[in-house]
Amino acid sequence: MAARFIVEADGGSRGNPGPAGYGAVVRDGDTGQIVAEAAEFIGHATNNVAEYKGLIAGLRAARELDPDATVDVRMDSKLVVEQMSGRWKIKHPDMQPLAAEAKTVLPRGRVTYTWIPRERNKDADRLANEAMDAGKAGRQWEPRKPAAAAPAAAVVAEPPLETAAPKAGWAAPADLGTPTTFVLLRHGETALTPEKRFSGSGGSDPELSEKGRWQAERAAEALAARGSIQAVVASPMQRTRQTAETVAARLGLEVRYEEGLREVDFGAWEGLTFAEVSERYPDDLTAWLGSAKAKPTGSSESFTTLTHRAGVARDKIIARHPGRTVLVVSHVSPIKTLVRLALGAPPDSLYRMELSAASLCAVQYYADGNASVRLLNDTSHLR
Repeated sequence: MAARFIVEADGGSRGNPGPAGYGAVVRDGDTGQIVAEAAEFIGHATNNVAEYKGLIAGLRAARELDPDATVDVRMDSKLVVEQMSGRWKIKHPDMQPLAAEAKTVLPRGRVTYTWIPRERNKDADRLANEAMDAGKAGRQWEPRKPAAAAPAAAVVAEPPLETAAPKAGWAAPADLGTPTTFVLLRHGETALTPEKRFSGSGGSDPELSEKGRWQAERAAEALAARGSIQAVVASPMQRTRQTAETVAARLGLEVRYEEGLREVDFGAWEGLTFAEVSERYPDDLTAWLGSAKAKPTGSSESFTTLTHRAGVARDKIIARHPGRTVLVVSHVSPIKTLVRLALGAPPDSLYRMELSAASLCAVQYYADGNASVRLLNDTSHLR
């Protein structure tokens, strides 16, 4: 099976343009452990050139480890992320050949790009500065120890997105600005919901039941009365689309769909009750309940995998809507995961949360990486 890597890259210039260097780390996508590092002093250049050079070095390092790997690139350069994602045009003549080179390292379909705050790109930033320090001393950067031995910062057997939020006290500093708020809405009921059957992204993709449509209407009324929603993002599955479109129509907003908000693929368990799974697949169920890395029978997705993609979706939404209030319409597992990550809680906390159909949660995200859970499983609008 092809590997999954996370590439974190950065570049800097002391003068812009001035003495410049880049740094990049490659992490194992499942454990978050650093498996490769790269850095280089590149002489006189701009910040953007150095950032692109860091991206290229990171992609090449990942390719050397596994030429068939899939890679999630994470950078604090919005310019590079937006240009490589195809959302911004590349107009500067210095950037065009570098972007073209980056696109040739790995096939486009196997590389994704995510913006992250600078605070979460410290390893690549450190390497870029080490490279510039080395250049100032008249030498090139050399690794201090084998990269595979370097631990992932603040990560233990989880993807880097598990990093706990910094503890900054009860109140966020005033200079952090307005937080980005996620109002998390679970979709309304389907025919499978009251029977508590597994219903993920690999099943029949059921539509809302009559009660589910009623619940979506009640949620729309409550959110319209609230008056703070500025954007709507949803999982592309039928039940979440129907819920999101009901609310968005009431608010006069459009719905943007995000693949990372899909429910887990439950494989052979789709459509079964917990009791039926326990009877048919007892060993697999026991393993799944005991480890976030275990997968449902016949599925390729664990809660660890879900944590990664939900975290990427979270960061994309925050980058797209900084300081705004966003309605995020999703499913039980992704919503619980976002709440868990905001709390810095362990993976097994997913089994200790109740999340009713059409319930509301709320999380606020601050510029320094802090998060604050403001609401959990509110169903007052359904009473």
